[in-house]
Amino acid sequence: MNAPIIWDREIAAYRFDKPNEGIKYELPGLWFSASEIHALLTMQQLLSSLGPGLLTPHVAPLLTRLRAILGNDRYPVQEFEKRIRIQRLNARAYEPEHFLPVATAVLQRKRLQIEHYNRSTNQITQREISPQRLNHYQENWYLDAWCHLRKDIRRFSLDSLRAVRITTEPTLDISDEKLCITLDSGYGIFSGHELQWAELIFFNERARWVSQETWHPEQQGKFDEAGRYHLKVPYSDPRELAMDILRHMPEVCVVAPPALRQLIQEQLQKGLALFKTSSSCEPPMA
Repeated sequence: MNAPIIWDREIAAYRFDKPNEGIKYELPGLWFSASEIHALLTMQQLLSSLGPGLLTPHVAPLLTRLRAILGNDRYPVQEFEKRIRIQRLNARAYEPEHFLPVATAVLQRKRLQIEHYNRSTNQITQREISPQRLNHYQENWYLDAWCHLRKDIRRFSLDSLRAVRITTEPTLDISDEKLCITLDSGYGIFSGHELQWAELIFFNERARWVSQETWHPEQQGKFDEAGRYHLKVPYSDPRELAMDILRHMPEVCVVAPPALRQLIQEQLQKGLALFKTSSSCEPPMA
């Protein structure tokens, strides 16, 4: 930019010198209209909803300037922030300080040493992983990585990490094709290689709602003459699919496969048992 920046030994800092007679310099300005500032503040609220303290240290100075600029605007900042709300539902809390090293390792292609908590076994294991990509899914962050302990691709939720440390070792890179086949072909956040197709039928009002939803990128859906909505989705692990089906009861029927149909029946029976056997809602015997 031809700016005359010099080192001043007396003040031990860099400063601007007198401009030269040659090529003139000009620092680029940053100008925003009111509508652009409103859009930036909306984006900031959206970013804030992705996780606690995710970008706050980096964007706080900019937000201070934006609020100062909007101070004389006819739309007060307080009114703006009150009228636009972004609510985080079903989001699990994670340690904010873990996000930065994880994101840094993903971008710089470095391995991570982690302590991973497994809710199913209630145990913590130490692992070395090669991070591949970050996913934000259903209000939660997940890290797709090659696990050197298990010698396979794994998906770790950030809320399950108890400690994170970046190493100097380069990552073992996995191809995008292999990641997609392993992690993205199944239903929801659960991965798997062996795919099955679930066939569902939705009735009445629920059919109209579900017809506008995306359950899977490869889903197949159509209405029949009776107004029922037929939906086919691939899955490898039935856990998340079963939860989505159950929340639409009683206006959904599982047609196939038989194993999924039986799983839903068992879940419904266990749920009814809580109401029939005890007023204290103690879980039934497994």
